[in-house]
Amino acid sequence: MYGKKIVRFALLTLAAVAALTLAGTAEARSHPSNKIILVRPTNLPELARQTGEAMLLDQSRNGRTLLYIEQDQGARLAVFDVTDPASIKAVASVQLEASGSFDFVLPLRDRAELVRFRDGQGEAVLDLHKVKYPTIKKIQGLKFQGSTKRLGDDGFMIADQAGAQADAAQDYQVVDTANARESNRVYDVNQVRQEITNSETGTTYLLTTDGLYLIRRPAVEQQYKINTRVVPG
Repeated sequence: MYGKKIVRFALLTLAAVAALTLAGTAEARSHPSNKIILVRPTNLPELARQTGEAMLLDQSRNGRTLLYIEQDQGARLAVFDVTDPASIKAVASVQLEASGSFDFVLPLRDRAELVRFRDGQGEAVLDLHKVKYPTIKKIQGLKFQGSTKRLGDDGFMIADQAGAQADAAQDYQVVDTANARESNRVYDVNQVRQEITNSETGTTYLLTTDGLYLIRRPAVEQQYKINTRVVPG
């Protein structure tokens, strides 16, 4: 008799499991998995339904996260507040005086971004201080379009693509972008054989055929001295 009770209990358990499994399958069919949620353009603001060229995510805007999308071949910048992924909001649609499509290359100081035009027309600085009124300004005197290295938030240097052969000296241009609202200064350094950067002091050393060049960043040097309590002299 005891053995029959065990068998009966087992059969009841299996039946219950089968019922739960069928119910779970039906539930899964009616409610897709919430581990991954695909949000389609039709469920986003109308501005997000346009073709985009490139995009930039800004996560440091006073607690907000903004997404910038380049549209209309660089002529328009769409701005979205994506702080809450469940509630994306269109913030602005701004016309830009850009010469064509561009890519976001490097973040610069004071809410600015280095952009590079795809048609070989050089680089520009995109000023994002005002969310609803971003502006773009080309960097005068910059003629190289090679590999780019950031110099902290103070600028960047770019190598001449033509001199990118192995073991060949390269020409560089160094751009000061410490103040994105003013004209950017461009310095030429030719025949660079090697470059090394000390991340602690922010100093970049360029070894050229004419000797050694230094790219100094006084603000970083001062902070390093404060941190290490280095006494001048």
